[in-house]
Amino acid sequence: MVYKLTKDATPRQLEEAGLGPHYVNHDQALYYANASGVPWTAAYIQAKGDPIADLYEDIAAEEKARATYQWLIDMTDDVDLQDSLKFLREREIVHSLRFREAVEMIKSDWGTKKVYKIKVTEE
Repeated sequence: MVYKLTKDATPRQLEEAGLGPHYVNHDQALYYANASGVPWTAAYIQAKGDPIADLYEDIAAEEKARATYQWLIDMTDDVDLQDSLKFLREREIVHSLRFREAVEMIKSDWGTKKVYKIKVTEE
């Protein structure tokens, strides 16, 4: 989506849009950063080792992404871009719902001696 929106932009247009520093460092390549330009880091990934705490963290992340997509939808009048963003927003809603279901499943089994582990198979 970002490529589609910037592929025909000139360096001057990128600069006028406030993307000059990004262009100087990365040309038109994707470079994962937040809206303030802070680069993405693995430190954003939160894990406590407690399945319920971790799932609530996942739910919060999905809800934040949903809100961001909605704000982006509200910022554009490009119908095609809105459609793409709406698809992504709906995907975040479904993810949040599935994580909520998982929380309830774990809570219902909390007093049992169930162990949740990932089965790794070697090929």
